[in-house]
Amino acid sequence: MNKPSRILVVDDEKDIRRLLRDILETLGFEVEVASDGFEALAKLALDIDLVLSDVMMSGMDGFELVRRIRENPHFHDLPIIIVTGMTTRKDRLRAVEVGANDFVAKPFDLMEINVRIKSLLRMKEAHDELKRHKQELEGIVARRTLALRNALDETVETQRMLRKAYIETINRLVIAAEYKDKGTAGHVQRMSRYSAMLARKLGLPPGEIELILRASPMHDIGKIGTPEEVLLKPGRLTDEEWDLMKQHTLIGGDILKQSSSELLQTGEVIALSHHEKWDGSGYPHGLAGEEIPLWGRICAVADVFDALTNERPYKPAFSNEESLKILKDGSGVHFDPQLIEIFAGNIDEVISIQSHPELDVYAPFKPAATLH
Repeated sequence: MNKPSRILVVDDEKDIRRLLRDILETLGFEVEVASDGFEALAKLALDIDLVLSDVMMSGMDGFELVRRIRENPHFHDLPIIIVTGMTTRKDRLRAVEVGANDFVAKPFDLMEINVRIKSLLRMKEAHDELKRHKQELEGIVARRTLALRNALDETVETQRMLRKAYIETINRLVIAAEYKDKGTAGHVQRMSRYSAMLARKLGLPPGEIELILRASPMHDIGKIGTPEEVLLKPGRLTDEEWDLMKQHTLIGGDILKQSSSELLQTGEVIALSHHEKWDGSGYPHGLAGEEIPLWGRICAVADVFDALTNERPYKPAFSNEESLKILKDGSGVHFDPQLIEIFAGNIDEVISIQSHPELDVYAPFKPAATLH
């Protein structure tokens, strides 16, 4: 009797993992599950025959997972199916470009999943035929699998802890800068989620949305080098004081420059560009229009709206209506007109973030999994 094929299901939502596991076990497959890309990469060592992965996952999205799998020569022939609610031609092409073999859209269709999986497994069987005589005896394989299982939990947890420590270290750096300006308490949490919302509405990939979410809090990190008498001055700044204030963009860039981390590289771009203006009158470099990096343009809208709607040493808090009018008046002058149109068109979601900035940034756009 042939051993059932083993399928690895990767999704960061427990209900979807359970649903897919039930479907696949009903079809006669053995199923392993992973809650994120780190666990998935570790579990590839368990003689996986096919990977079924979601796209929208925090930390490492499905496209990045496929790319990393294909980087390992041992898994060049491993069938991979992307499962997602995104069905545009652009998404399908990107899935193929990173190395996916097939694409299944949500809601799930039992017959479609069965046909696609079996087709890819037949192809894999043909590739594996020449390798079968090299396989170890069944007992050795079983003992190796058991040993791997015992080591996997520790390995996966270590990877998660490293990522968590990495994010927390950056957040502590941001908090250190906030100590200089007590009036910005909660500002970075709100503006980072406004930024992620704009990135999502622009249709940017999940991984880039996460980058913007995590990097945007570093936009004002350079204020750690701004004198407090300037930063907290309640009145109008003199020309000399204003020149000192504008230096925080360059200081932030210096703090974050020359990093090998993609997250810190993104933070550097944002720190240097979030005060540039669409008409070229901003600082520090006087960039204009699309010369300004998209990340900086996004954060400019989010930063200004949150500053307007909250009290600062030099101003009272404005209402959402007044603040939105100021943004609209600045469209094509201070701000990218497309971003202002998106921001104004999604003001209900903006207000929701304003009230509950701690909620999951992915929650509003994750498609529900259903079976028909």
